[in-house]
Amino acid sequence: MSIKDKLPAGTVLGFGTAPLGNMFRNIPDAEAAATVDAAWQHGIRYFDTAPFYGAGLAELRLGDALAAHRRDDYVLSTKVGRVILDEVEDTSARDLGEKGGLFEFGRPNRMVNDYSADATLRSIDDSLKRLRTDRLDIVWVHDMAQDFYGDEWLAQFEIARKGAFRVLTRLREEGVIRAWGLGVNRVEPCELTLDLAEANPDGFLLAGRYTLLDHERALQRLMPGALAQNVEIVVGGPYSSGVLAGGTHFEYQQASPEILAKVERIRAIAARYGVPVKAAALRFSLAHPATAAVIPGASRPERIAEDQAALKVEIPADFWREMREQELVAANAPLPIDR
Repeated sequence: MSIKDKLPAGTVLGFGTAPLGNMFRNIPDAEAAATVDAAWQHGIRYFDTAPFYGAGLAELRLGDALAAHRRDDYVLSTKVGRVILDEVEDTSARDLGEKGGLFEFGRPNRMVNDYSADATLRSIDDSLKRLRTDRLDIVWVHDMAQDFYGDEWLAQFEIARKGAFRVLTRLREEGVIRAWGLGVNRVEPCELTLDLAEANPDGFLLAGRYTLLDHERALQRLMPGALAQNVEIVVGGPYSSGVLAGGTHFEYQQASPEILAKVERIRAIAARYGVPVKAAALRFSLAHPATAAVIPGASRPERIAEDQAALKVEIPADFWREMREQELVAANAPLPIDR
């Protein structure tokens, strides 16, 4: 069980397509297509998407963009847990838990949350059609956590345990998919899954929980537990919803004054050493031995080049030492200078 083995050789940077679902803004089709093309031209061969991203919009756009390429030349992951219906609704009024109107500019199709076996199979079939492909490499069980379900998240987890988990395990055994795991914004479902002897996931796509700005909880149990079981982590949202990349969002909402103040402290140290914050963010997430790859999102072509350039920046060891001394990274967090 290794996610790294399922990714193209040498891959540490993938492309998260949530922005292509019109997250936060109405993105023109041409701009979305140009962004995927830029990712391809810069050598990215791992693409992650989900039905939830704009009620299928991101999958449709990604499928159209990748149709020009050989299927064997890239790795594709999507998610299950939501089924898209033909019915329409007012997207500005969608109940997305703490995420509010995250995809209010997406397609108007109504989505239903369903982690059962039948819904999992239907979701996969629908995703294959939207993505214009005959197979999926990795399937993540999406958003079974408190940020979407509140106190009911454990009930949703139990449905997934009896439904999606078993279906995906069978599909992996049959060779229909190559790997499966959870795609979540919280560590608790991942920890619970590691404790289940029957689950045996290959990895987790963990968004926003192992970043330069927010990583303490993941360090406590999840990362050590994942290492012990050879379950690897794909880090989503390495820029913490954009606030580490010059934006104002954290946790998909406007960042609090406390978060903005912490970001400014990081920026001040980075400026002294001539380090782009993006570079520090990517290298931090990749420094943990449990991390298989990072997948920042992008909705503009130029952002892809920025990510690639950031990954190549040489960061002075003194930068990392000062970050640790100023307690801006946890004392036990692996850093590039520790290797």
